[in-house]
Amino acid sequence: MAVAVARSLAEWLVHLEHLHPRGQAGIELGLERVRQVSDVLQQRQHCPLITVGGTNGKGSTCAMLERMLLAAGYRVGVYTSPHLLLYNERVRLNGLPAPDAEFCAAFARVEAARIHAGAVSLTYFEFGTLAAWEMFAAAGLDAIILEVGLGGRLDATNIYAADCAIVATVALDHMDYLGPTREAIGREKAGICRSGRPLICGDADPPQSLIDTCRLAGADFCQIGRDFGFLRQEGQWQYWGGCGGIKRTLGGLAFPALRGDCQLHNASCAIAALHALHVYLPVTAQDIRRGLSEVAVAGRCQVLPGRPQVVLDVAHNPQAAAALATSLGGMGFARTTWAVFGMMADKDIAGVIEALGQRVDHWLPCDLPGPRGASAADLAAVIVKVGAASSGGGAAGAFPSPAAAFAYAQENAGEDDRILVFGSFLTVAGVMRPDPVQPPGRNA
Repeated sequence: MAVAVARSLAEWLVHLEHLHPRGQAGIELGLERVRQVSDVLQQRQHCPLITVGGTNGKGSTCAMLERMLLAAGYRVGVYTSPHLLLYNERVRLNGLPAPDAEFCAAFARVEAARIHAGAVSLTYFEFGTLAAWEMFAAAGLDAIILEVGLGGRLDATNIYAADCAIVATVALDHMDYLGPTREAIGREKAGICRSGRPLICGDADPPQSLIDTCRLAGADFCQIGRDFGFLRQEGQWQYWGGCGGIKRTLGGLAFPALRGDCQLHNASCAIAALHALHVYLPVTAQDIRRGLSEVAVAGRCQVLPGRPQVVLDVAHNPQAAAALATSLGGMGFARTTWAVFGMMADKDIAGVIEALGQRVDHWLPCDLPGPRGASAADLAAVIVKVGAASSGGGAAGAFPSPAAAFAYAQENAGEDDRILVFGSFLTVAGVMRPDPVQPPGRNA
């Protein structure tokens, strides 16, 4: 294969954007192109693989799996998307973001293979997926965790066969690509299952299409509330059940270090998956306890130190917004909540606003960069249209960026107030670092 030209990581990312006519945010589902390049690279699976899909909860579930496996002493690779601040966040090797040099070397190999395959057109996400696998192969890992980018059946991560698949939740999002109903979306998400291998379903009311697709594929369908689950107890919780022929009860568990009621669902899915793979990746109860206590994911109901309280959350669809509203209700008193709010125009903006309308007193809508970003003026109009403005102080102007809206909130919020930053990865990133040099890209 031809040797690719030397580039820095920043230069490689620009190159990846230019490879696809729709740039970094371009979405083109399908496995044929990415599989062509993978074949040239002679990529093979060399250790147990867990693939995690679902509308919400993917990132948290991946992080819990990672920390539990690391606690057990395994060498672990994780691929997630999008990133908040740096592209390096997308690939973690043994708990740490991969360094620039390893990304550049992997990108060069993928580029050479892409050219050898006939200059195959790859999306930003597809190129990154292939490069992640190259880094995993070079690292001598014991386990790999892949987060599905979009859907499942036709997502680039699905060229690799999961030894255990997880579908955390099924809700309405990305309907332009996955279909207009939960049944259509469930069918797409179920596509990550494999014959004779477990699929862990974290949705207590899954669409029938997900169940039927798994059965037709010959997968071992394992559903929360039926085959495994959790019981809340005073100051602790209990996991019960399991899949893959092993049934266990783990009691006296401390709540996961991640905030939010939904995290017990995610933790239960992660434990069920590890129980299903116990022959290949045995973990102890102590490994599980330690992993849950150490897990951390930026931008998932993340509370910053200091006053007023600042909460960062990447929630960008109604299901995630409803979970965020529940979490805010359990956080204690806040005199007034100021919401720094930015979303993508192709999302269900009204549904998100309605889900959080009773928790927000002052809306601070802001512009987001890129062609997909909704304008602050458009967000303000939807806030008024759905009636959210009438329950509090309404929209306090329109702001050119998340950073500008956040600065306004800081100037006007009292010590007993709360500042909520949500709606997109780009919104949270714009507050965490006002000038991100590497935008998160797709699915934000």
